[in-house]
Amino acid sequence: MQQMSVVGAGTMGRGIAYTAALSGFKVKLHDIDDSNLKQAEASIEELLQKSADKGFIDGDQAEAAKQQLNYENDLQEAVHDADVVIEAVLEEIPLKVDIFRKLDEYCPNHTVLATNTSTLSPTEIGASTNRPEKVIAMHFFNPVHKMKLIEIIKGLDTSEETVRIVQDLGEKMNKETVEVNEFPGFVTSRMNCLIGNEAMNMYMEGVASAEDIDKALKLGLNHPMGPLELADLVGLDSRLRNMNYLYETLGEKYRPCPLLIKYVKAGKLGWKSGEGFYNYR
Repeated sequence: MQQMSVVGAGTMGRGIAYTAALSGFKVKLHDIDDSNLKQAEASIEELLQKSADKGFIDGDQAEAAKQQLNYENDLQEAVHDADVVIEAVLEEIPLKVDIFRKLDEYCPNHTVLATNTSTLSPTEIGASTNRPEKVIAMHFFNPVHKMKLIEIIKGLDTSEETVRIVQDLGEKMNKETVEVNEFPGFVTSRMNCLIGNEAMNMYMEGVASAEDIDKALKLGLNHPMGPLELADLVGLDSRLRNMNYLYETLGEKYRPCPLLIKYVKAGKLGWKSGEGFYNYR
């Protein structure tokens, strides 16, 4: 596994590409939007410079990582020689299925196809291809370069060889991995969505301020980040998509908090919009 392609140049795609390049992989980052690609390149180079300035990496490592990265708006060109493709687009099954059908057509037969998803089914995504045994979910966490975990989720037809390949891939990226059998929400999202949704309900009910709810979980339960802060970081629209999926598949306890729905309708999406449970402007 030498050549990696990452599909989607948003926050997660950029983070995966950055981490993979620093780990020695040749990386092609794809997005259909040229402006997204330019923003991704600027963001990655800025992060490399900051990491070098702070002493986390040296200048030679930063320069080597830059040389490992290519930015490509044509999907076929981005993946035609890939050993592994990691898709990191919106959490929408129709979109992911469409991309995986194209990946199946454009990629070499040996290519492993991974979806970076926090809730969706690798079995359903893999069924849209002629290589379901090579389709798997790799759930990275934000920010990718800091978070140590990758959740590896097997679909119904995912082979043990594919699991081994992505476990090795995670190790080369200096990550720990856990292996999960497919079930809606996997391990982390299923727990995290419950905690976050209850925090939103408590805030809506006036139990405590957003700051105090987050402070209580950070200091009382040793969470590194409060659940409302985390929801803002992830994006409230993304969190609502996850909650709706879990509500549809797992039932009433995952019904999205009405305040979350209201915030998304108002365009208050968290950090990326400048306002959510906190104001970032």
